Amino acid sequence: MHDDLLTIGRFARLCRLSVKQLRHYDETGLLRPVRVDAGSGYRYYAPAQARDALTIALLRDMDVPLAVIARTLAAEPGRRALLLGAERDRLAERISRDRARLEILERLAADGLPRYEVTCGREPERHLAVVRAICSPDGIGKTTGGCVGRLLAALGGAGCAWEAPLWGLYPLDLEDGMEIAVGAQAPRTTDGVPGLEWRTLPGGPVAETVHTGPYAQLPLAYTALFSAVHERGLRPRAPVREAYLVGPDQAPPERLLTRLVVPVEEVTA
Repeated sequence: MHDDLLTIGRFARLCRLSVKQLRHYDETGLLRPVRVDAGSGYRYYAPAQARDALTIALLRDMDVPLAVIARTLAAEPGRRALLLGAERDRLAERISRDRARLEILERLAADGLPRYEVTCGREPERHLAVVRAICSPDGIGKTTGGCVGRLLAALGGAGCAWEAPLWGLYPLDLEDGMEIAVGAQAPRTTDGVPGLEWRTLPGGPVAETVHTGPYAQLPLAYTALFSAVHERGLRPRAPVREAYLVGPDQAPPERLLTRLVVPVEEVTA
């Protein structure tokens, strides 16, 4: 009855997996052997399981989590397509982030740390109509773009005039579950507009610089800005502000213009 079954070693070679991997997949319930000898504990697999084993190997090579692979193998075709589509999008976002990091490294390797002029001054009090969102550090760009869309839709739907530029508001510590916001100076008639909140940014001393180029290279400007803040004996305060002076609808990525503003206070002994 079991003549057609394969030992774990033979099955591993057939599927180009290691015995250790197959044991792990068994322990996690991802790929169970069809038979386990009660006396010896030896695992035996059916040739028909090779397709699932090879699919697991393929998806793991693309860094798909085991939990997602398990749901994919058990899903109906329509659901399977949705699961794999979500993983495709996740991989595309990671590739985009890695490409941006590569460009930063190439720029640093070619030219060293870029020079940014950091100045100190005073920022006036600002009253902004804002929308908020929760995101992780890797999701800042996508989430900020979504907030811009929500903000402009809400302002436009209410017929509210607003004053350029748009502002991004961020915490000092970039961590999972952080809250960000995008706002615009608008009349207080925005009170009561669905999806909008009112936020006052107090005036006071700030350090600032201007970044020309893609948003993905903003870390270069932040490195210069926060270095200057600490070198001058200042303490940064939240929220960090980005004023989008020239946005994606006005210029290509290399000509985007972003003003970075950090509220500061003197460090007292």
